[in-house]
Amino acid sequence: MRCPFCSFAESKVIDSRAAEEGSSIRRRRECLQCMRRFTTYEVVEETPLMVIKKDGRREMFDRSKLLNGLLRACEKRPIPITVVENLVDKVEKEIRNLMEREVASHYIGDVVIRHLKDIDQVAYVRFASVYRQFTDLNNFMQELEALMKAQKKVQ
Repeated sequence: MRCPFCSFAESKVIDSRAAEEGSSIRRRRECLQCMRRFTTYEVVEETPLMVIKKDGRREMFDRSKLLNGLLRACEKRPIPITVVENLVDKVEKEIRNLMEREVASHYIGDVVIRHLKDIDQVAYVRFASVYRQFTDLNNFMQELEALMKAQKKVQ
């Protein structure tokens, strides 16, 4: 690691500790030439994840797009933001654990829907209506009926 002050190539680590909830390591270093101290962060390099859209286009996975879609579905619902953020974390972890470089957008949507159904049924229907592109009232009613059947089986 080059010193940011004198550009000397060698330094020693004085202190290391976990940062950002364990997702990175903060290292306090001292330059062996000028003796000045500086901080570095070490993080795991994630491979880029591409999303294959319905029309065949490919784009980089963007967790903020997923978060924004979920926030819209959960709008005016009694769902804490931490629950939505945890859901985004779960979904991202699940799709990255596939160890694939490309994931179909419909797979991501299926993962979201599976988890969202357990969190809030209204948010689930809102998300499903956009994700499954309901074209008329019949599509909407079919989804509601399936949800009600599933709920009766649980009771």
